[in-house]
Amino acid sequence: MAAVAQNSSFVKALAENTILKSIPSQFTFATDSKGSQSDSLPIIDFSLLTSPDPDQRSKVLSDLDSACREWGFFILVNHGIPEKLLKAIIASSLEFFELPEEEKRRYEAKSASDPIKSGSGSLINTANQRVHLWRDFVKSYVHPEFNCPTEPQTLRETLLEFSGKTRPVFRKLMHAIGENLGLEQGFVDEALKLDSCFQLYAANYYPPCPEPDLAIGIPAHTDHGLLTFLIHNGVAGLQIQHNGEWFDTFSPQNAILVNNADHLEILSNGRYKSVRHRAVVNTEATRISVVMANGAAPEAVVAPAPALVEKDGRPFYGPMKFIEYVETMLSNRLLGKSNLDCIKIQDE
Repeated sequence: MAAVAQNSSFVKALAENTILKSIPSQFTFATDSKGSQSDSLPIIDFSLLTSPDPDQRSKVLSDLDSACREWGFFILVNHGIPEKLLKAIIASSLEFFELPEEEKRRYEAKSASDPIKSGSGSLINTANQRVHLWRDFVKSYVHPEFNCPTEPQTLRETLLEFSGKTRPVFRKLMHAIGENLGLEQGFVDEALKLDSCFQLYAANYYPPCPEPDLAIGIPAHTDHGLLTFLIHNGVAGLQIQHNGEWFDTFSPQNAILVNNADHLEILSNGRYKSVRHRAVVNTEATRISVVMANGAAPEAVVAPAPALVEKDGRPFYGPMKFIEYVETMLSNRLLGKSNLDCIKIQDE
């Protein structure tokens, strides 16, 4: 089977090989991928953040605060992004993965700062062995500068619209989070320079796997940025860690799954934790997920909010320019929260 794997640099082609009955050894990843089912993931009604009813608005703010503190994940409904657009970005992402391999290889990453990257993911595990992930991916920086593969042609227009529609939703959520944290109005916009907020689009393709218990789509990790938005094609596979246990997540296709990311933990001085999550694979169906990672402006220096530092008596995280954090993380994809750990300030 190793010879089959060497003929292609993409998992899609490997998975479509009709003689594949087991995974090549370089895809073996030792982990227990079973998760418990959970129907308790918080649901946030985005439309109520602008409700004229003060009781409704107060309730949704309280729900958002609880979701950010207790789970770090929530299902966002009534967000105003057309369902047609959500389906279109999934479909055009799939078109990319169906391109000829030579077209996709045009974007194989040469450095962490490349604005467009595609390929099959890999990681360094604890035994210092190179383990391949059971997924193909494409990523591009879409704001403040827009980058997109030239093919398929549908992707550029759809991604430009999707990026534009998600930014106001992200910004409104950040304003609500700032209010919940007791920060002055306007602080979040000014400190994070949200007019020039960084957005990274990522699409992941997880084909059926003959031995899903031996492979991994993406290992446990946290995200860079403030809030990550995720949609999918209806096939489950995302698991989140909560109170030390792994839970399967289920969300309607017209909803957006939102999670706290590292820079929200930093900004909140640890109040809103960045939560570990992973992608598992299955034998039955291809899973496609589309992610929009939303962060501060590339040149913004992200640090704990001074008002929260004053309350806590000290900062728990050091400052770092946003784009430097992102590129450090993308170039050194180790398991766990190593990047966040690097800027945590230890007790003296």
